[in-house]
Amino acid sequence: MPAPQRIQVDIPQADLDDLRARLRNTRWPVDPGNADGRYGAQASWMRDLVGYWAEDYDWRAVEAQMNAYEHYKVDIDGVPIHYQRVPGQGPNPMPLILTHGWPWTFWDLHKVVDPLADPAAHGGDPADSFDVIVPSLPGYGLSVPLQRTGIGAVEVAELWVKLMRDVLGFDRFGAQGGDWGAIITAQMGHAFAEYLFGVYLTMSVIPASFGERGPRREEFAADEQWMLERAAEARRSTEAHVSVHRRDPQTLAYAMADSPAGLGAWLWHRRDIWSDRGAIESFGRDDLCTLASLYWFNSSFASAIRLYAEQFNRPQTAALVHERSPIIEAPTGYGVFAKDLLFVPRSFAERHTNLHRWSVFPEGGHFAPPEQPEVVVRELREFFRPLR
Repeated sequence: MPAPQRIQVDIPQADLDDLRARLRNTRWPVDPGNADGRYGAQASWMRDLVGYWAEDYDWRAVEAQMNAYEHYKVDIDGVPIHYQRVPGQGPNPMPLILTHGWPWTFWDLHKVVDPLADPAAHGGDPADSFDVIVPSLPGYGLSVPLQRTGIGAVEVAELWVKLMRDVLGFDRFGAQGGDWGAIITAQMGHAFAEYLFGVYLTMSVIPASFGERGPRREEFAADEQWMLERAAEARRSTEAHVSVHRRDPQTLAYAMADSPAGLGAWLWHRRDIWSDRGAIESFGRDDLCTLASLYWFNSSFASAIRLYAEQFNRPQTAALVHERSPIIEAPTGYGVFAKDLLFVPRSFAERHTNLHRWSVFPEGGHFAPPEQPEVVVRELREFFRPLR
C-alpha cells in the first residue's frame, strides 16, 4: 500500500475568482407565497447567504485554519482518501476516527478535534486524550477524484479499518459518527468488532435495522413517543433528497457543478431544517460558506451523493456479515439529540447492540459535533474512559 503523502489545502486563485463571479451573476428564481418556507429555501434567505459568500467570506482565512493541522492523502484499493490528523497530547492517547455525513465535510468536526486531542488545554484530564483521525468520505471534499463505483457504507467501513490499521498502524481504535458516519461506524462495530475499543453514534442506527427489520411503534416507551413524532416530521424533508440522490444523482449533479447558488441552496436548506436553531444560528455564515465551498471546489458534489445510490440500491441485509447477536458487538454508545432524523428506542438498542451508554439530550439537531461540540466531547471522553 502506498505511503500517505502530507498535503496542503491550496485552492487556485482562478477557482476562487470564478466562484465569486458566478455568485455575483446568480440568476434568481421567483418565490411567491413562500414566507414560511413551505416550498423550500426562501429567496430572501438565499440572497443573504449568497451575498455573504460572494462579498464577505474569506476562503483564504479558513484555508489557513485548515493548514494549521496535518493533512494527508493516501490511495487505498484505488480510492483516494484524505484525512486530517490531530496527534493526542496525553500519556496514552486512544486512536479515534471521526466520520462525517451529508451534507457535511471533515471540517464539521473542527470544533471537537482539539479538545479531544488535548483535553488538558481545554479543562480536561490528559488521560482522556485521543489521537484524532478525521477522513473525508470517498468522493467528498479532498477525497477526490473518485473513479471507482460500488462504494457504499459497507465498503467505506472496510476502507476505514485499512486506513487505521494498515496505513496508520493502530491495532485497535475507537470510532464516532453521525449521519453517514453513524451508518459506517455502526457497520465497523458490527463487522470489525475485534478491532474497536467501542463505537459512539450521534444518530441511532443499527445495521440492517430499517423497514420491516426496524423497531415497531409499540417498542418506543412512553417517554420515547417524541422520537416517533420527530421522525415523522423529519421524513417530510428527507424524502426529497434521498429519492433523487438514490435514483438520479448524476442528472442533479450537472446543475450543482454549474451553479454555486443552487449548490448552496441544496446544502444549506438541509442544514437549516435539520438543525435545532436554524443554519445561520447553529453554524454561522462562515461555516456554511466553507461547507458549500468544499463541495464546489473539485466538483465533488457528484461523487459525494453517489453514496446514496451505492448504498440504498442494494438489499439492506448486505450490510450484515454475520447473524450473531447482538448485531453491533463492539461496545456501543448513543447520543440521541432532540431534532435528529432517525431513532431507535433504547430497548431495541439494548437487544441489538453491546450497549454501554445511552444519553438523550433535550437540545441539538442532526449535526451534533458542530451544534453541540461541548456535549459531544464530554460524551466521547466518558464513553471511552472505561474502555481504554
